[in-house]
Amino acid sequence: MKVQDFDFDLPEELIAQSPLKDRESSRLMVIDTLKQEIYDRTFSDIREFLQEGDTLVLNDTRVIPARLLGEKTGSGGKIEFLLLKPTGEDCWEILVKPGRKAKVGATFEFGQGKLKAEVLEITPAGGRIVKFYFKGIFQEILDELGNMPLPPYITETLQDKERYQTVYSKNPGSVAAPTAGLHFTKEIIQELQAKGIRIAYVTLHVGLGTFRPVQVENILDHDMHSEYYEITQETADIINATKEQGGRVISVGTTSTRVLETVGQKGYPIQEESGWTSIFIYPGYRFTVVDGLLTNFHLPKSTLIMLVSAFANRELILKAYNHAINEQYRFFSFGDAMLLLKGAE
Repeated sequence: MKVQDFDFDLPEELIAQSPLKDRESSRLMVIDTLKQEIYDRTFSDIREFLQEGDTLVLNDTRVIPARLLGEKTGSGGKIEFLLLKPTGEDCWEILVKPGRKAKVGATFEFGQGKLKAEVLEITPAGGRIVKFYFKGIFQEILDELGNMPLPPYITETLQDKERYQTVYSKNPGSVAAPTAGLHFTKEIIQELQAKGIRIAYVTLHVGLGTFRPVQVENILDHDMHSEYYEITQETADIINATKEQGGRVISVGTTSTRVLETVGQKGYPIQEESGWTSIFIYPGYRFTVVDGLLTNFHLPKSTLIMLVSAFANRELILKAYNHAINEQYRFFSFGDAMLLLKGAE
């Protein structure tokens, strides 16, 4: 299967540059994967398509303000760090611009010295391992000095940092938001629970690999990125009970899907666990847990559109994307949503 099979032409003006004022006012494309029919709705209509006994699984990760702007100690040369993941006590793997300034042993300062960093090593991928020096609590300093690491296709400044967080985010660690969850309000979640729909949470800390294009021609040759996940016993029990009682498990986002399918491959009943997953889901994959999927519209030739194509089929998804373009849906992180169900009525 070729990467080119997942390509499409997207007008640049359909890339959403800012979030809507009201989270639930975004549009919702509902796809019945059995009938292969498409319905144009608004996100607030999601209540109509979920039933008592269903379980929604949300990713409760929280985006950290991982973009740091500072200067090289002594020379004052400007530097930009993008934190990727912790590697040890006060040590992080980062991306750095410009890289020529960040040789091993080089030191940098942020916030007039409130946070300092030393380059310990250069990674095989060209990143850096740095050690931070500070007084106080690192997360609090990062909240003060850091900026939200918005995707490269968003060029406008985000006025409210919380609009790049889900309303239920609580576990810091992502460098990108699980964007399918951005449409939910606390009120919608409460209304769904009142209707008899169970809400369960997993954690997957989204890494930059989400945005990296597939560089190989054959998708089977792609080296999938790895991301840290956690699933609690409480969530495992909810999913097990849902399956036993004939309900549907509906995953909110590709991130939640990766967690559920990672643990589901090990068989039932699902158990509490944590670790790193590099699961790569593409057409031909057999889903073990997920019965429905809520997702945003993704980049061409990305692993995300491949995952969505695996849940339905490639032809139906490309048809849906073409429909979305014709109907002027908003794309990517701050864009509209798609709900895939096996029987939407």
